[in-house]
Amino acid sequence: MSTKMPHIQLSEEVSARYAIIPGDPKRAERIARFFSNADDYGMNREYRSIAGTYKGTRILSMSTGMGGPSAAIAVEELRMIGVEWIIRIGSSGSLKPEIGIGDLVIVTGAIRDDGTSRGYIDPGYPAVADLTLVTTLLKKAKELGYRSFPGICRSHDTMYGDRNPELYEKWSKTPALASDMETATVLTVASLRGVKAASVLNTVSAFRSDVPSSVGRYADAEALAVRGEENEIILALEALSSIEGGRK
Repeated sequence: MSTKMPHIQLSEEVSARYAIIPGDPKRAERIARFFSNADDYGMNREYRSIAGTYKGTRILSMSTGMGGPSAAIAVEELRMIGVEWIIRIGSSGSLKPEIGIGDLVIVTGAIRDDGTSRGYIDPGYPAVADLTLVTTLLKKAKELGYRSFPGICRSHDTMYGDRNPELYEKWSKTPALASDMETATVLTVASLRGVKAASVLNTVSAFRSDVPSSVGRYADAEALAVRGEENEIILALEALSSIEGGRK
C-alpha cells in the first residue's frame, strides 16, 4: 500500500493526474456533484478530498483552506501523489468597476503580495499560470458563454488589515483585476515543482465594496456569486477534461 501524505492524507492510489483545488471544503463537495464513480476520501485538517470521473477524466477535488501556507502544502503533497495539472477555483474581490459579482477572472499571473511564496523564492520570481491551461480556460469560457476577464490578480494575507482600503485603492490603479489570498502561492510553488497550474476566481466582492461583509453575503448564497461559483466549477472541469482528451 502506498504511503499517505502527512497533511492531505492521500496516496498515489487516488490515481488522479488532474486536481481542482478550492479553498472551501464545501466547495470541494459541490465540485464532486458533477462526478460519476466518486470516491470520498474524507477530510483531514482543511483538506476535503473527493475524486471521480468527469466526461471520462479522473479528477480530484480537494480543498486547501484559507491562505498561502495550507495551499502550498496542498500543491507539494498533490505533486508527490502524481498530480500534474492543478486549477485553483476561488473567490475574489474586484479591483475594476467593470468586473461585477459572479464574473470570472482567469488569472494569467499574480502579484506576490503574500508571505508564503516569498518563503520559497525571491520576490522577483514571477507567479505565472501555465499557458496551456490559460488558453484552454479562455476557449472554454467563450464556448460556455461565461463572462470572464483574463489578467493579473493580487494575492495577499490579510482579510482585516488596517491598510486594506489604502492597498486596494493602490492596486486598483494598476492593471490588476482582482484580489485573493492563494493564487500567487499556488502558481509559484507549482512552477518551482514542475506542476502545471492555473487559477479561476469568482468575483464575490464588487469594486470598492467591503470585502468581509461581501464574503458573508456569499456564504448566505447570494444568487450572482453562487452562479459564478457554479460557472467556475464547470469551467475547470471542462478545461481539464479537454486537456486529457487532447492527450489521448
